[in-house]
Amino acid sequence: MQNTEPKINIAENLTRLRKKHGLTQEALAEKLYVSNKTISKWERGAGLPEITQLFKLARFFGITIDELLREERSGIALAGNILVDNIKMIGALPAKGMLEQISDVSMAVGGCVPNTAIDLAVIDRNLPIAVYGKVGNDAAGKYVTFEMQKVGIDVGGITFSDEDATSFSDVMTIRGTGERTFYHHTGANATFSPADVQIPYLNCKMLHVGYILLLDMFDAPDAEYGTVMARFLKEVQEAGIKTSFDVVSDSSGRFAEKVLPALKYTDNAIMNEIECCGTSGLPARDEHNRLIVANIKTSMERMMAKGVGERVIVHCPEAGFCLDRSGEFVVAPSVKIEKGYIKGSVGAGDAFCAGCLYGIYHGFSNKDILDFGSAAAVCNLSAADSVSGMKPKEYIFNLMETSGREEHDLV
Repeated sequence: MQNTEPKINIAENLTRLRKKHGLTQEALAEKLYVSNKTISKWERGAGLPEITQLFKLARFFGITIDELLREERSGIALAGNILVDNIKMIGALPAKGMLEQISDVSMAVGGCVPNTAIDLAVIDRNLPIAVYGKVGNDAAGKYVTFEMQKVGIDVGGITFSDEDATSFSDVMTIRGTGERTFYHHTGANATFSPADVQIPYLNCKMLHVGYILLLDMFDAPDAEYGTVMARFLKEVQEAGIKTSFDVVSDSSGRFAEKVLPALKYTDNAIMNEIECCGTSGLPARDEHNRLIVANIKTSMERMMAKGVGERVIVHCPEAGFCLDRSGEFVVAPSVKIEKGYIKGSVGAGDAFCAGCLYGIYHGFSNKDILDFGSAAAVCNLSAADSVSGMKPKEYIFNLMETSGREEHDLV
């Protein structure tokens, strides 16, 4: 039988709490009337405080002894883009200079942080989730924050700006197909920076950042690491936290410039086929719009060679792909869906990402990570907005086991 007793992890907890309170080892030792060497020994795991000292530590930090002793890191944190989607349903994209009627308008959360965080909260209500980002001190900022808070997400890492409006996207969504086009205003996301994430305070096992190419302060150049994002991810890894990131499909062609530097400090890189092949300069599709799997695999191999710690994951409508550090390459066709099922595809990539993060967190096989992510994305397609279609993990597991798989012409 598996041992389910909580692990004692006072060394890491004590170090984190001391730094959180802005104390040196010497300062903490003075307050507890012990030597500097004693604090150092505890933080190195070379010894444990006596019971009377545990009471003093817990009282000093304002926590229980159980909180002081328990295994420290749990849950997933998400940092990056927070915005509001203004979803506008249309029959088709009009030709230049022509008019198309908007049949329905609605507001929903958008961006990597709220989309992925809310999806994870719905998938598993017991999974601790925290978010970090910046919004305007306006109605849209309060709306998106409340939408996360009401499903149990820790929103303490969100900063409110008096100078910048909450970021938003006008999402033109075609009825029936779910295809969409985005018109984006960066807003407060442009000033969100690593300084807004206090790494010593992080209490998660995994930190996911999104999106590269849509976070100005993180995408900025860094003389030593290539980008500020790369430096940030390195510092997160040094804190003992697994890192991952997602990318946005912008039209600038800067995939290689902004993505490649971050790979060395990333445990799991997640992106779509356009972004993946954009890093290598290879086409993702042929003249008939068929996926070129060989190019996707080659691009993933080149990314792994840059130092990705665990795996590169790529998603597209036809399939999911995973290449891990051992060289295992897995292709998982998408879940088959009935005609007319799709109500929208806003946030489908984030839903896939949420499913993959959940699988990574729980140690799923590469195949199950892709299948769970694919099934989560299918749930998303059942609603016009980015999060309303998500279902609990039991539903997704059943969908994985009972659904057929799409058959596509892959090159």
